[in-house]
Amino acid sequence: MIDSWFGFKRPTATFLYYWAIANLAANVLLVVTGGAVRVTDSGLGCPTWPQCTSGSVTPHAAMGVHGLIEFGNRMLTWVLVVIAIATWVAAMRRVPVDRLSRRLATGVAMGVPLQAIIGGITVLTNLNPWIVAFHFLATMVIISLATWMVVHTGSAARGPDAGEPGATDAESAVLRRFGVLLAWALYALTWVTIYLGTVVTGSGPHAGDIKAHRNGLEPTQATQLHVDAVWTLVGLTAALILLAVAAVPSLRRAALIFGGVIVVQGIIGYVQYAAGLPEVLVILHMFGSALLMIGATQLVLATTRR
Repeated sequence: MIDSWFGFKRPTATFLYYWAIANLAANVLLVVTGGAVRVTDSGLGCPTWPQCTSGSVTPHAAMGVHGLIEFGNRMLTWVLVVIAIATWVAAMRRVPVDRLSRRLATGVAMGVPLQAIIGGITVLTNLNPWIVAFHFLATMVIISLATWMVVHTGSAARGPDAGEPGATDAESAVLRRFGVLLAWALYALTWVTIYLGTVVTGSGPHAGDIKAHRNGLEPTQATQLHVDAVWTLVGLTAALILLAVAAVPSLRRAALIFGGVIVVQGIIGYVQYAAGLPEVLVILHMFGSALLMIGATQLVLATTRR
């Protein structure tokens, strides 16, 4: 056999872990390429779906660079499909059976084609801003699941005694429960913050196409609501970091990572607003949203370590 089916015949914990990382990275890359589609007004570069144009699955020369950008983003979906299937096969063939890995791999594998369908609906509705927002949020769901799988398979690959410390007898049970509540509150608030970010985008200049409609909200007011959520997130994060450093070591690493992501994402957000939403910073801010979801998911998962 060709190198034992390239590792799929008897997948090791490390082999599955690497595929889980690839799964997560590919979905984060989709956020970046989707951002490029939006800021370059290429959202309708392929004006129909699932074909690019009526009677053709590929763009023609007259469609210019916009058609190529949108088509390239669509082609990335097939890369995601291949990686998701490979991860699913590795999870299913892993011995001993890991039921959580199987469920997570199945969830991501099912989510990728569903996400492609939602993307098609955004095109067929001429980039309706509310559906575009749903398209972005669906990717965040997949990223959260993929992060869970990376953390879970990473623990298996490194062994039960490696990595971030779990809860110890030295931790106060009351303070730890408070830390758990804060972590879950931050996860929920991260979703609210990201959603409000899509509302801001839907009211702003980057519609994905010059003909696409906006959501009708006043951009300044939408931005202020988003900023209020961000500062609430910052305050809760600071509280969790202080608690983790002082009394709950099992949450310390995840809390510090999440705090770092919040700071960088906030700086990018303020700079892009002050600079008039330049394309590169908008894409970076979308990338930061994906990292924020990864950090929030890791934070919640850290509360389950023993």
